[in-house]
Amino acid sequence: MKATATRYLNRELSWLEYNQRFLDEACDNGIPLLERLHSLALTSLHLDEFFMVRVGALKVLVDHGCEVPDIAGLTPSQQLEAILERTRAMCADQYACFEELEQALAGAGIQRMRPGTLSERQVRMVQQVFETEIASVLSPLAVGAEGHFPPLPNQTVIVGIRLKNATGQRVVIIPFGPAIHRFLTLYSEGGYAYLLLEDAIALFVGRLFPDEELLECVPFRLTRHADAPVRRDLAGDLLQQLPELSDEALARDCVRLEIDQRASTELRDFILAASPAPTPCVFAVPGPLDLAAFGQLHRLAGFEKLKYDTWPPQPSPSVDLTASMFDTLSNKDVLLHHPYDSFDPIIRLLEEAAEDPDVVAIKQILYGTDHDSPLVEALIRAAEHDKYVTAIIELKSRFRDAHKMAWAKTLEQASVQVIYGVQGLRTHAKLCIVVRREPDGLRRYVHFGTGDYSETTARLYSDVSLLTCNEELGADATDFFNSVTSHAYAQRFRKIDTAPAGLRPKLIEMIQMERQWKKQGQKAQIIAKLNALGDREIIDALYEAAQEGVDIQLIVCGLCCLRPGVPGLSENIRVASVVDRFREHSRVFYFSHGGDERVFISSADWMPRNLDRRVELLVPVEDAAAKRRLIATLHAYLRDNVKAAMLCCDGTTRRVRAPAKKDRFRSQEVLYQRAVAAVKSAEQSRRTVFEPHQAPEPNG
Repeated sequence: MKATATRYLNRELSWLEYNQRFLDEACDNGIPLLERLHSLALTSLHLDEFFMVRVGALKVLVDHGCEVPDIAGLTPSQQLEAILERTRAMCADQYACFEELEQALAGAGIQRMRPGTLSERQVRMVQQVFETEIASVLSPLAVGAEGHFPPLPNQTVIVGIRLKNATGQRVVIIPFGPAIHRFLTLYSEGGYAYLLLEDAIALFVGRLFPDEELLECVPFRLTRHADAPVRRDLAGDLLQQLPELSDEALARDCVRLEIDQRASTELRDFILAASPAPTPCVFAVPGPLDLAAFGQLHRLAGFEKLKYDTWPPQPSPSVDLTASMFDTLSNKDVLLHHPYDSFDPIIRLLEEAAEDPDVVAIKQILYGTDHDSPLVEALIRAAEHDKYVTAIIELKSRFRDAHKMAWAKTLEQASVQVIYGVQGLRTHAKLCIVVRREPDGLRRYVHFGTGDYSETTARLYSDVSLLTCNEELGADATDFFNSVTSHAYAQRFRKIDTAPAGLRPKLIEMIQMERQWKKQGQKAQIIAKLNALGDREIIDALYEAAQEGVDIQLIVCGLCCLRPGVPGLSENIRVASVVDRFREHSRVFYFSHGGDERVFISSADWMPRNLDRRVELLVPVEDAAAKRRLIATLHAYLRDNVKAAMLCCDGTTRRVRAPAKKDRFRSQEVLYQRAVAAVKSAEQSRRTVFEPHQAPEPNG
């Protein structure tokens, strides 16, 4: 393995293979129709961000003549060429899948109408909507003779209209906006019928230009560079090659044009000539633009038979609903695996802390939360009750996180100390500390998590929470939080490790220790579940451990630059990926450690951005019951033969299939069944505990 290119997979192509896993779900006939449509919408949503961030950054490098190869040996121009080839194939598959789904959904009662298929009643309805709403809200914008568009929104459907009059031809555009729905509900005698907004405009747009001939009316969509903070976080590894490039230089650059394939060459060339950048990637698509928008149909009421059966989160058997969270955590640690376990214990802890007169302080990092979060309300109430409350709020950008800005200001008005992240780093750790005065002194109750403080996300994403009042973990949490707010960046802790200072060295140390255990003839195994693996130093450490004979099992949801199964390099490394109804997001790491098993949870993936440019946490799980559960969970993912795929050494993935129906093992289904069974077992235990009646009080 002498050539660098043979040791690593390209990050961008690996990510595209990850997105292919969602497209595979959309094409799976064994999945309910609306769930398939939802998966298809996700593939489009993922590609939007991919082009905004990663493709945009690569185009900048190419445009500025920077051809430094990546760890897989590909230059930016080679990467762009490979990306476009792979993406065009994926786009063709997306629309083939969409056509199949549309036909099936129409048969199930959800029908997209076309202008030529509307009944007279439906046409009158659309005409009324056009005249009273569409024409009133949307504004046609004339494009000047010099061919420059007015500023256009990013990733928004725009209708391009080409007109002919006595003086020649001209172009008018109609950008859509949030004030009007893309899907117009139509009268239907049964089921649900809808018309796309662009088709409604095409039907009646001629009324806006009565003295001109309508030559064509087709939609298109531009993708521009991501906001500067997002670029710095998600494409910093690429753009650091051009440190002198200003944010303003990228502000208006267009990196992709999607246009209806029916568009004329004249209109397409006109749009390209007016784009405020070198020629972007052009995709002529055979169906509706922005397939991500069709995810809205997943929320349609009355079509539950076209969706998965509900799996409501279960109340944790470790949490006594009749006792306070403080009493519960004083006796034991509580491990929660969302979305199988309810998010309620975390909300309860904060709500009890807000009202408890013995609580003196609350410190929390809010990377992400809901618009109407009960946690934010609890922090406000705590401050109003004269508790010392500090919140670190991470903003991706002030525009994208307008709702965060709104409740951040509300927190400030309630006398909460609000810190807006750390200059130059993104605070990605998930942490909450409640400080309570008790008879034996101050005690810290701590929540560590792998996911956001969002009840909504906790129902959709697989994440892990650890609630504890362990003294050393509490002291570490306090020191870590204070180091972030004071910019002191303390690097030595009792139990935890942090990025950007000590997390990578700790992980490499643990990997190398497994190698040493194997050299000594001991059992040596690493199991790691994470979202992405792209850090070269960690990959090299894993290769070295594998060459020594360490058994390495990786569950990587997203991109993976490690090349598994290469003889003499990584034949002892297996990389699986599970894509199912819940988005896998938790980071859990297991090291056999010569029989003294070590288990960690983390907010960080094994990526340079997490280890070098983010504030992250690595937390040991030492409670015996919690460790057992996490290890069993990891093994469940490794056994999946229904929703798992294996990464091959060439970078492609291969679906794992059960040899027979009786052997099917679907990890998410099994984990949910275990959560339900644990609740039933706890209820049965409570019913079989006999409590004697107290003797009656004597009369008199």
